Amino acid sequence: MDFTWTAEQIELRERARQVAADAVRRFGRHNDSWINGYSKEFAKELGELGWIGMTWPTEFGGGGRPAIDRLIVGEELIKAGAPVAAMWFADRQMGPTLIAYGRADQQAEFLPKILSGETTWCIGMSEPDAGSDLAGLKTAAVRDGDDWVINGQKIWTSFGEVADYCYLICRTTTEGPPHAGISEIVVPMDTPGIEVRPIKDMTTNRHFCEVFFTDVRVPAANLVGVEGAAFKQTMRQLEHERGGVDRLVSNHALYLQARERADVADPLVRQEIAALEIAYRIGRILVVREVLKQAPAGFSAATKCFCTEHEVRVAEFVARAFGAEATLWSQTTAGLCYAPGYTIMGGTSNVMRNILGERVLGLPR
Repeated sequence: MDFTWTAEQIELRERARQVAADAVRRFGRHNDSWINGYSKEFAKELGELGWIGMTWPTEFGGGGRPAIDRLIVGEELIKAGAPVAAMWFADRQMGPTLIAYGRADQQAEFLPKILSGETTWCIGMSEPDAGSDLAGLKTAAVRDGDDWVINGQKIWTSFGEVADYCYLICRTTTEGPPHAGISEIVVPMDTPGIEVRPIKDMTTNRHFCEVFFTDVRVPAANLVGVEGAAFKQTMRQLEHERGGVDRLVSNHALYLQARERADVADPLVRQEIAALEIAYRIGRILVVREVLKQAPAGFSAATKCFCTEHEVRVAEFVARAFGAEATLWSQTTAGLCYAPGYTIMGGTSNVMRNILGERVLGLPR
């Protein structure tokens, strides 16, 4: 399928490429930059450009632009390895969630600093004993007068060490089925009782964190949406998280490096390159369908599964193209070591297939 871009979109893409190239020149190229490329300075620059909250309604301070514009900008920034991580979660999930479910006072308090790139947000979702089972979480918030008192533990909380706020998914009641009783609460990360322990992975990144909550008190007014009925809110968040272009082009910069080194005289290598190029185009079509809301409800699980498994195949191609050099430690090798995480973060491929089967195809459990 060939897409016909408007003159304005072509101009926007070229501008995004220029901004991305300049950012890489000044801040370095980052592997998987939407999660590993942290720069608060660049986030503020993106805010000044109006590239945070591009698609948010204008009445909330957003750009009111078509969703495809954000895809164009995000694709070029991440493909190049520009450090967008400081604003990515808030732009992708927290802002839209607050717009959809937050009160007017919460929107007035939190949205402007997201839009300006001043605040970084983390998501308190995964837990050690719950894995990809959101309904199995145990971190609890108990109402005490005008406060919530929070106790529990989160893990794989990206940016927990540097975030200003945690968008916490917790349990406010144990009554009813497992998916009931879940609430969402905004927790300032400088609140007493919060302990953050960064997890350094084998690539030397340390954005993953354990976060411990011990009698953490936050105002009751920090509850977002309906108490005990946030499971659907969180599912909507995950739609934003799983169907984006960040799940397709995280290691595209490494792919371009490998293309230059690959032995294209070998027909098998050419065939592999062709397969990857086709997959990029299929992945982009899937992402565009998500962005334009043309995909069925829940189909982001399929989009995420296809795109992240493609990224793993890209990493395997890069490793073969670099040969023995891929065993020596370098920025390229760090990117290759990160590849197993693609099909785990945001829900494993097995979980994505279960979601697709049960919720989209209607297959029995």
